[in-house]
Amino acid sequence: MKTLKPGEIAAYCDVHHRTVSRWISHGQLKGHKLPGRGNYRVLLADFISFLQQQKMPMPPELADSLRDAEPAAAPAVLQNRRILVIDDEASYRQAIKRVLFASGYQLDFAADGFQAGVKIAGGRPDLITLDLSMPGLDGFDVIRYIRQQPELAPVRILVISGLGSEELAQAKALGADATLSKPFENSQLSELVQQLLQGVPDAE
Repeated sequence: MKTLKPGEIAAYCDVHHRTVSRWISHGQLKGHKLPGRGNYRVLLADFISFLQQQKMPMPPELADSLRDAEPAAAPAVLQNRRILVIDDEASYRQAIKRVLFASGYQLDFAADGFQAGVKIAGGRPDLITLDLSMPGLDGFDVIRYIRQQPELAPVRILVISGLGSEELAQAKALGADATLSKPFENSQLSELVQQLLQGVPDAE
């Protein structure tokens, strides 16, 4: 998903970059700190929501980029695939939903590992997108649980996390099929999901 630097937002809004930093520190504008650094990035969707809440005009170039970023529909053979989105941050559940719903997949959602366990047991998804940092049962625990159940072997696991490379490598070692760093590009998510689902056998 496209992200913006505070300096870019300052230019769009015609304010000083310190003003943008205050918006982020006061919680008016949601920013994501880059792992290992103090720099912030803002999801394009969060910036647009901020503009709408503050009744500020939408820069024309952003409106154009939004139209260009619309995800392509998944191939018809994949559109009956079931995807479970597991993330404790509502903004990321919405961001993932926008991309995958537009592509035609069947979606379900869980806000933590315990909800995920119930939904996985109740109806096996073809693929899950999984955050690693969640309260209670975290993403690492969810991977372990799935990979310990022989009947869940076909389930593909796509980790989507803001943690660093060591944690992403640990997730792969535990059995995740692929990883994607937050914040992400819509096209990256769409392409990864298609690649993973092409290897899932059809349900009998």
